[in-house]
Amino acid sequence: MSDEMQTPQGPQSEPNSSAATAQGRETPPARPEYVDFDVEDFPGGLRGCLEAILMVADQPQQSADLARVLAIDEAQVDEALTALQEDYDGRGNISEHGIAGQGDDSGSSIGANGSAGILRGFELRRTARGWQFANRADYEPVVAAFVTDGQAARLSQAALEALAIIAYRQPVTRAQVAAIRGVNSDGVIRSLVVRGLIREEGIDPESRAALLVTSGLFLEHMGLDSLDQLPSLAPFMPPISEMENTEVEHSEMEHSEMENAEVENGGMTENAMKLNGSEGNGDII
Repeated sequence: MSDEMQTPQGPQSEPNSSAATAQGRETPPARPEYVDFDVEDFPGGLRGCLEAILMVADQPQQSADLARVLAIDEAQVDEALTALQEDYDGRGNISEHGIAGQGDDSGSSIGANGSAGILRGFELRRTARGWQFANRADYEPVVAAFVTDGQAARLSQAALEALAIIAYRQPVTRAQVAAIRGVNSDGVIRSLVVRGLIREEGIDPESRAALLVTSGLFLEHMGLDSLDQLPSLAPFMPPISEMENTEVEHSEMEHSEMENAEVENGGMTENAMKLNGSEGNGDII
């Protein structure tokens, strides 16, 4: 009786042990029902699949979303995208990442030393919103000539001023932007909102006015991951000694103008007295 009870217990302990081992390993994401393929079945493997998706995407894609669609681990996607980014920059080594081998089957011109090809006219850019193909900044004049065909579509100087103020002082109200610029800025702020470069976020507790901040699209256009990467304003500021000299010159100029005004006022008073006959025969005109 005792032996019969021990017999079923033996095989039951093996699944428990296997389950514990499986829990210790990182399981891949659940394969969506519509995914009936394996990325390695396509030419170029994972690399080719990522390129095809990003080529048709109209907005940046997060690694987690790409991993879910392809039913693979997110770390694999990050590794492959980083390798592609380096490849397009002309500094990659695709063979090190195990994404594509050498030769015609890889779909890339990789030399015997494993180095990738020349610098491309586009880049794989990673921003706060995700990964996206973009034309390289070096080719901006070429792309602008093709897209605009001679018609300028850039931000005005006033819009650039307002955008810079919001970027460095955010959150900020419309009134504060106008005070810094010295002119009403409602029009340029409205155009920045329409372009999606800034947005309203929160209310100023004192004035109850809407607070303005930059958007994710602004970071994307600037090629930044966060606002911490904005360039410092210090290199564009004049030296302290020059600012002090300018302040002294401005003060002396104001003092000189006040003296000249007093002299002119004194001369006008004297002429008025002469015209009124306070000197001479005393006749009043």
